[in-house]
Amino acid sequence: MQRRDFLETSLLAAAQAPPARETQGGGTGSTSYQLPVTIERPVSGKPHQGKVIAAIQPHCDDIAIFSAGTLLKLIDEGYTAYLITLSDDSMAGSGDTYGDIILKNERDTIEVAKRMGCKDSIFLNYPNHNMDAWPVIEIRARLVFLFRALKVDTVMVYDPSALYERNPDHYVTARAVEWAAAISATKWDYPEHSLAGLKPHAVRERYYFARGPQLVNRVVDITTQMDRKVYANLANVTQGPAGNTGARLRQRLASQGKRLDLLGNDDDTANRQYTKHFALARDRARGQAHKLEYAEYFHYIGPDESDVEAFIEKHAKPL
Repeated sequence: MQRRDFLETSLLAAAQAPPARETQGGGTGSTSYQLPVTIERPVSGKPHQGKVIAAIQPHCDDIAIFSAGTLLKLIDEGYTAYLITLSDDSMAGSGDTYGDIILKNERDTIEVAKRMGCKDSIFLNYPNHNMDAWPVIEIRARLVFLFRALKVDTVMVYDPSALYERNPDHYVTARAVEWAAAISATKWDYPEHSLAGLKPHAVRERYYFARGPQLVNRVVDITTQMDRKVYANLANVTQGPAGNTGARLRQRLASQGKRLDLLGNDDDTANRQYTKHFALARDRARGQAHKLEYAEYFHYIGPDESDVEAFIEKHAKPL
């Protein structure tokens, strides 16, 4: 099965699934917990001016599919963003050779980053579908270097605790990011970075997304970013779930003497509408579950309440 077909099936199934209950647990001897959900809505102005976010993905279409709306929102609110791709994307997409596929996916990724407003695209080029054979500590070390060099305040990545994640590239990436973010502020981890002029730097916020079940505590309203999210996804023509699919569907229906008004009268409209209504159907379903038009789900981890520097930044006043 092609990655595009697999993603289309997964996204449509997810869109039809009911939202996760916020309270789980129960009888005697069981574990019980409650997970309050915060609705994060667009904020005017630039409240995040000066902050840096690293959007990290194993494959070129992951951020675009699962969290581009939130990334666009945070960039609108002042974040400087970097898109970091860990695999070489050699195993998915159309092409004549591995090298051809890698080149096409890399070009797509650069365009996706451009459309989302990222400052740069960074490629670490680990072997696609084989990242679980690579030492996670080596991946982690490279990420710590980047978090310090770029002064990353926030990371966005797959949820390292999500259930039923079958793709090793996904969970290796998530786990490497999780601990790299935790130790990038400690001076005893990789002290040789100081020779390059880098200082320990704390990553204080995490937006974790998932393909399957996860503990959702943050729902982000992406209604005003949805059309730009569609535009970003359309750049992933090599392996993404959107690409030229709408145009091909429109052409197939025409050959059968049929049409869908939704797809319009030209290929560009067909691609945009197909992407918005089918490839990204989960965003509409998730939004409606919370009385929004479109939304993305996350497990969000904010600054530690005992973080003195974060408290000072929020509350300190001039003398």
